[in-house]
Amino acid sequence: MSRFPLIIAVAVLLSACGGREFSAPRNLDDACAMQSERPKYFAAMRATERRWGVPVAVQAAIIHAESRFIGDAQTPVRYALGVIPLGRQSSAMGYSQALDGTWDEYRRETGNRRADRTDIRDATDFVGWYSNKSRERNGIALNDARNLYLAYHDGHTGFSRGSYNSKPWLLQVADRVASRAVMYDQQLRNCRRGWW
Repeated sequence: MSRFPLIIAVAVLLSACGGREFSAPRNLDDACAMQSERPKYFAAMRATERRWGVPVAVQAAIIHAESRFIGDAQTPVRYALGVIPLGRQSSAMGYSQALDGTWDEYRRETGNRRADRTDIRDATDFVGWYSNKSRERNGIALNDARNLYLAYHDGHTGFSRGSYNSKPWLLQVADRVASRAVMYDQQLRNCRRGWW
């Protein structure tokens, strides 16, 4: 008897049990549709809101700006002479696009040593943790999506120095994050699903 069918059966079983959904929800402009399609995302964001005080709509707007809710998102690979790969533009990865060093700091401070940037629960918790650092270090309100995003992108020191002021493109992105947070908040308040 051939072992080939057994190998295929084991591979199918493992992929069915261990696979994760890394693709983005279908409609990123409708928070209610996203919640219906990916309830685990919103359960994670509600848990983060309870723990860190960062509203779901703000978390969702930041994650949208960083990864468009693609769980295994990474920065593009750089090439020398157009063909020789030099590695990725940065170590940013996952839903939150957290850098290696900042992710390590988060894991140390929270005791969440097994945290994974491709896990939505850990990614939203990271956004909550980082936003709280922004509040502590720079006095940014936890519902101020624009300034939380500027600190998220440029770091706490960069934010305090106003480094974002020399980046008109970043100011535009931060304005879009703020608008999206307002949009998501309004949508979530009007959802008829009764969970909000």
